[in-house]
Amino acid sequence: MKTIDYRLMYVTDDRIEDDATFFNILEASLKGGATIVQLREKQRSTKAFYHRAKRAKSLCELYNVPLIINDRLDIALAVDADGVHLGQNDMPIGIARKLLGETKIIGLSVSNNQQAEDSNQLPIDYIGISPIFSTNTKTEDLDKPLSISGLQSIRKISSKPIVCIGGIDKNNTKEIMQNGADGIAVVSAISKAENPEVATQFLKQLL
Repeated sequence: MKTIDYRLMYVTDDRIEDDATFFNILEASLKGGATIVQLREKQRSTKAFYHRAKRAKSLCELYNVPLIINDRLDIALAVDADGVHLGQNDMPIGIARKLLGETKIIGLSVSNNQQAEDSNQLPIDYIGISPIFSTNTKTEDLDKPLSISGLQSIRKISSKPIVCIGGIDKNNTKEIMQNGADGIAVVSAISKAENPEVATQFLKQLL
């Protein structure tokens, strides 16, 4: 089993168009102690996504923090990222594992008990349960928030590390961790903070 520190995943904010701002916030999260970064780009062209991924990979390497790519296996392979995070409707996990090899990280989004149970049999490294609380970051149709009770029931079922995402901030981080999560994934709590580095440090202390 790979030893990955899932405690604090910064999921990049694709609403930030300006590259200078985007990478300043990314670097601030790394300086503040993010333990893993997930690059998520829903709107950009493949070429623009590739360039961001390449630059993000160099930056993450500087801080010795793994970079995983959301959804796009092709981008992950192209920049030799440390792994991918896949949704239920993305590339089948078995194929992704075959293409990426054994050493890369694969995370899978899970939003109910059945998916959590099924994921135990898959060659993945962690599950991302979402949304834990309601969130404005993702505009696509989201499942109903699982809340703490949903996390508790998935914890009983799942044999994988659990990372929670959705509406997480400094006020609910401790409760999530006390109820069985191995880590949190945040977007706005870092990207929208007045001082992203300090915000990251604060979250890290809570963990």
